[in-house]
Amino acid sequence: MEKEEERSIDLGRLARVAWSHKIPVAAIIVVCTLIAFICSMFLPKEYSSTTVVQTRGASALSGGAAAALAALGGGSSSATTQYIELMKSRAVVNPVIDEMDFDPENKLSDEKEQEAKERTKISPGGWVKKHLDIKNTKGTSLIAVTGKGSTPEEAQKISQGVVENFLRMQTEKSKETQSLLVKFLNDRIETAKTEADEANAKFAQYQKEHQVYSPEEQSKIVIAKMNAFDDEIGKMEVQKRASQAKLDAAQSKLGEVNAGSLQYNVNDNSTVQSIRSQIVSKEVELVGLRQQYTEKHPSVIAAEKQLSDLQQSLESEVAAVVSSKAATVNPTQSALMQDAAQAQAAIAVADASRNALQKRAAQKQAEYGDLPDEIVEYMQLKRDSEIKNEIYTNLVKQCEQDKIQEAMESMDIQIIDEAPLPMSDMPSGPNVKLITAVGFVAGVLIAFGFSLLLYRREEY
Repeated sequence: MEKEEERSIDLGRLARVAWSHKIPVAAIIVVCTLIAFICSMFLPKEYSSTTVVQTRGASALSGGAAAALAALGGGSSSATTQYIELMKSRAVVNPVIDEMDFDPENKLSDEKEQEAKERTKISPGGWVKKHLDIKNTKGTSLIAVTGKGSTPEEAQKISQGVVENFLRMQTEKSKETQSLLVKFLNDRIETAKTEADEANAKFAQYQKEHQVYSPEEQSKIVIAKMNAFDDEIGKMEVQKRASQAKLDAAQSKLGEVNAGSLQYNVNDNSTVQSIRSQIVSKEVELVGLRQQYTEKHPSVIAAEKQLSDLQQSLESEVAAVVSSKAATVNPTQSALMQDAAQAQAAIAVADASRNALQKRAAQKQAEYGDLPDEIVEYMQLKRDSEIKNEIYTNLVKQCEQDKIQEAMESMDIQIIDEAPLPMSDMPSGPNVKLITAVGFVAGVLIAFGFSLLLYRREEY
């Protein structure tokens, strides 16, 4: 079999061939460039308008965005990325599609246009790629939401609509989540109000029947010493009821997002039990110190610091226990489970601390057994009335704080620059220079191919 000899191209000779036919070669380049330029002038114009927003936090989602993500079944490592994905979701995009003229270039019947809209709403990915460009400036909490349309008004409407719909969705989800906690707290406030009214009525009735309105000096000293127990017992009861409301809200939300049948009980963990016992002991110790010293005494300050460290250790241990048992669920559900577990642990601590304080208070009160029975009963009724009134007042304060938090969570995204109306004579596309340059490059390639063809012909 004969082997064909390899042929090499003499570039110098090829250049001479091209130069000898410079007129058709140049014509090819010029024609291709002109065609690209003319096409770019006749392509549909595209306008863009950008809204710049700032996220309040980049480390984790707040209640509104987390609830929205949970409802959509999502989960991601970056809060900013999650915000961007939420902005591309059907819940945000579909209302914008409804408000737009779907395709003004095509004369579709109303029925066909509606069918096209419905198809796009089911899978808005194509529409998003064509009409939306959402980017995060690296190293910042800024997100640029760019809308693209065939008219300046359409581009502005898309950018504004996406941001407004996202803010609306986030606010609604935040209210749904936080309102659960407020609802459960309101139920406990009603119960606490009833109990406080009953205790006040009993105390007033006892004063009226026994004509005891101002106990003697000895009982005043006893009451003053017992106030430390009363205050702490009241705090424990408030903590329990507020934590129970948080637990109920978290469990209700877990049910909404189908958390599954995962079961756990953090209070059975030996480490949690140990830390809880230390907290209870420290609570009792702190009450004893407050009976002897002021709040600014070094012993009281040190005990409060130790108690705070123990509570932080408890929260960390509970989070670790839940994380080890909730690895198969998405991050949003895991966060809700951690909230529920933290509330469960807080309830157990509040119960144990309250029981220990009540037992210690009873021992102290027994030491003052030489007081008249009427004075002792007077003290008991007065203490019960004060504790229940304090519980009611603190629960009301807690509820108001949660309402403020609810309002704050709806402001996780703030608009920095609103979408401007693009000028009609300054479209963002098509890029005439780029298209013309592509035409020029294509012309050069075609001209090279033409020159190469002439070169081969001259060889033969």
